[in-house]
Amino acid sequence: MRSASAVKYFFISFIFSAFILNAQTEKYTHFDTLKGSITEQRKWWDVTHYDLHVAFNYKDSSIIGYNTITYKVLEKYCSTCKLKEPLNILQIDLIVPLEIDSVLQDSKRCKWINTGNSINTGNVYFINVPNPQIINAKNKITVYYHGKPVAAKNAPWDGGVIWSKDSLKNPWIAIACQGMAGSAWYPCKDHQYDEPDSSSLYITAPQDLVTVSNGRLRSKKINADGTATYNWAVVNPINNYNIIPYIGKYVNFKDTFSGKGGVLDLDFWVMEENLEKAKLQFQQVKPMLRCFENWFGKYPFYEDGYKLVEAPFLGMEHQSAIAYGNKYLNGYKGRDLSATGWGMKWDFIIVHESGHEWFGNNITVKDVADNWVHEGFTAYSENLFTESLYGKKAGAEYVIGTQREIKNDVPVISDYNVNRDGSSDKYYKASNMLHTMRTIVNNDSLWKATLQGLNKTFWHQTVSTKQIEDYMISFLKRDLQKIFDQYLRTIKIPELQYKISAGKLSYRWSNCVNGFNMPLKTNDGKKDILLQPTEKWQSINYKSSIFNADANFYVTTKKVTTEIKK
Repeated sequence: MRSASAVKYFFISFIFSAFILNAQTEKYTHFDTLKGSITEQRKWWDVTHYDLHVAFNYKDSSIIGYNTITYKVLEKYCSTCKLKEPLNILQIDLIVPLEIDSVLQDSKRCKWINTGNSINTGNVYFINVPNPQIINAKNKITVYYHGKPVAAKNAPWDGGVIWSKDSLKNPWIAIACQGMAGSAWYPCKDHQYDEPDSSSLYITAPQDLVTVSNGRLRSKKINADGTATYNWAVVNPINNYNIIPYIGKYVNFKDTFSGKGGVLDLDFWVMEENLEKAKLQFQQVKPMLRCFENWFGKYPFYEDGYKLVEAPFLGMEHQSAIAYGNKYLNGYKGRDLSATGWGMKWDFIIVHESGHEWFGNNITVKDVADNWVHEGFTAYSENLFTESLYGKKAGAEYVIGTQREIKNDVPVISDYNVNRDGSSDKYYKASNMLHTMRTIVNNDSLWKATLQGLNKTFWHQTVSTKQIEDYMISFLKRDLQKIFDQYLRTIKIPELQYKISAGKLSYRWSNCVNGFNMPLKTNDGKKDILLQPTEKWQSINYKSSIFNADANFYVTTKKVTTEIKK
């Protein structure tokens, strides 16, 4: 028989051995691996529900609360351990300076170790749950915690809690934590691959303020200490960084939208002084929803409704409760990212962040390295909305115009398993890749069916880039793999080299991945010509001195004057 101290020693040795086994190169830390990987302490259990209770204290920027996590046992974690006391270790994430006070399972205290007390080394707790973990059983743990969460310095890009004031100097609290994710303010299994199937939030704040959150309001309770607790409930799967409260002097107005899923409830929560502005600006919501349901399929969260919530930062795609902070201006903070004029015809935050309800919230990537699936398709939705209002030519001009935002600094897809996002090119390089593909397909009914098929096939699921690629290649029956590889995995823009001489046009792809075989639509000044270039020189009869590549393809061209060696 082993003593309790022997078990504790084994527990600590086991965990720190895992640190060594999970070590990365010097480019990444142990914490990067622990946050970004589906670790042994994560993969054996599946989150099914969060029951989150949190009180916000504006005066000292602190919070206190607990999260009861319901989970399903997927596999026996410690089957080889020859111990009297089981070592069923699960990983819970909570970003310092927040700290866990206690963890209970069926009133039994759980032991744990923390990886450190720095934001760069800590944030991970390994909890040893005492009860037998039987496969397919549903169990619960309750994690009590408190502290002063990281305050956002430049939300939404630098994440954390925003302790702000509205224009009338009233307290205004919100959170933007994509990247940092939900553990910035509550203990959770903080990895995008595993979403709770539903969530309940009980948010306590001063009773003269209103709390708005995801899903639907179930109840409001006035407490004896001058606070109020609002209970909001989400009945659909939701990723961790989307679970968010907004606390402030909100007023509400309502509407409905008759869509593909029936009647969708629309709720708008704004500062009272902005009510009339909001009623005018938010008229863009219905045509936006109509466009996206047409292209992507029905809104994914009818049961939870659709909300726009004014926020003290620019915006974020918080599921069913989208953060809006664009100051009731068209464009992106009043400017057109495409420099074509089309981007000033609509409110960027309403359109872009709502597009994430389909790509990002309905379809969520398992690893943040694949975030182009969220941002690329959603940036592409801006093009589609422009098209729905002003025609196909306008939509094309908009997305082509956004090429000015592309940096080609690092690949769109980053390193896996280390919580590392890719380049900002996941927005407009990826959207221009999609626009290029649409041009290649040259069948808008088929292209629309592809986008709708993605949302239907991966409805409320977490996915990988490979799943998206495989689906599109199979559905469209086209060899798109080299196109994906070119635009997502390199910083090279394909260059078509060409030469016109003696009644011949010679051409080939350069600056491309091996085997690059994307077709290209060109024009000789009179008619369109579809070329099928490869890396080898090819020639066709050509009677013109004019050569132009179709602007709907994201490529460059280079006229060659030297002798061609085939």
